[in-house]
Amino acid sequence: MKYHQIDKDLFIKNRKKFVSKMKPNSVAVFNSNDIYPVSADSTLPFAQHRDIFYLSGVDQEESILLLFPDAPYENLREILFLKETNEHIAVWEGEKLTKERAFEVSGIKSVIWLQDFHKTLKEVMTYAETMYINTNEHYRATIETETREARFVKWWKENYPAHKVEKSNPILQRIRSVKESEELDLIQKACDITEKGFRRILNFVKPNVMEYEIEAEFAHEFLRNRSKGFAYTPIIASGNNANVLHYIENNQQCHAGDLLLLDVGAEYANYSSDMTRTIPVSGKFNDRQKAVYNAVLNVKNEATKMLIPGTLWKQYHIEVGKLMTSELLGLGLLDKADVQNENPDWPAYKKYFMHGTSHHMGLDTHDYGLLYEPMQANMVFTVEPGIYIPNEKFGIRLEDDVVIQNIGEPFNLMRNIPIEADEIESILNS
Repeated sequence: MKYHQIDKDLFIKNRKKFVSKMKPNSVAVFNSNDIYPVSADSTLPFAQHRDIFYLSGVDQEESILLLFPDAPYENLREILFLKETNEHIAVWEGEKLTKERAFEVSGIKSVIWLQDFHKTLKEVMTYAETMYINTNEHYRATIETETREARFVKWWKENYPAHKVEKSNPILQRIRSVKESEELDLIQKACDITEKGFRRILNFVKPNVMEYEIEAEFAHEFLRNRSKGFAYTPIIASGNNANVLHYIENNQQCHAGDLLLLDVGAEYANYSSDMTRTIPVSGKFNDRQKAVYNAVLNVKNEATKMLIPGTLWKQYHIEVGKLMTSELLGLGLLDKADVQNENPDWPAYKKYFMHGTSHHMGLDTHDYGLLYEPMQANMVFTVEPGIYIPNEKFGIRLEDDVVIQNIGEPFNLMRNIPIEADEIESILNS
């Protein structure tokens, strides 16, 4: 791992929150992700399953966490199963967690080699009545590959059909969405690395530079600051490319007079940041570009004020739609007839702003959170309105990451990243 070790107290607290919501005499199991093959002997870089990381801090493949708070014996209440390391593995793959290091990382005393997992689970299941299985129920999830977790669930159901089944995901959706102070510090670190990347490219962007060169500048800055790289596939979209919401080719030239939309965020210690800025390639916005830019910025600023405890996500987006409608009328992109005759299921503003304004953020860029429950303090949300005008060959989106506070407006984790049009121009021309 490139990041500094996280204090194990965070993971101890996270486990306490999870087990406090388990039913009596129940077990929960969490698996690490697979290492996915490409072809021949090539594999994708390992990325840990966020749930086992959240509960243990273990950032290693072939790991299993078992939680059994009502176990009759203390050594069965929290168990980490790890692939046994040896000198051969250390030479070829690098050092893996020993039992001692696993305790330092996780705070879990009972560490058992993975080869004894089935034997230990068999004993545990003789005492337990219920198993919490871990399934991905995120509202944006599309799963086409059978995961290690899914294989375990299938195997467990075949071998222990008499036990009751509960789901871990509803618990995780709630507790992961409200961040501990240590988590907020890690997300802030990711945002600070993103800031460094953005300031770097402000000194790099000029007419005729390629989008992928800008991507490379971000990657350089991220890696040199202990990030593994991008929290998600970066969008470096010049000119009309910005009107493709998930444009990731990043293979076009940036032309004089174009705007450049940058949807980029660094990860740090598996925590995400998620930033969007739109800048003028030639160093200065024209009058039309600046008018649209300031309209988007105004919507972002006003929408941010609504992110307070008790706010409902669905109603929030309705109110943001009203803000955007007003701005689009002012820009001449909509007229009163458009609004009066709009389809309530697809309001007129959606022609120019077709995506949502905010989503939970944390260990996942689109993090866990139950959208039908009111917002709470210490939830982290993005705020990312945009206006997309294909006929004028530009699109503008602006995005910050904010923490909901107990009282007042949210705290902006990207407060130090330039966003005002005049400041952007000043830096580009310095």
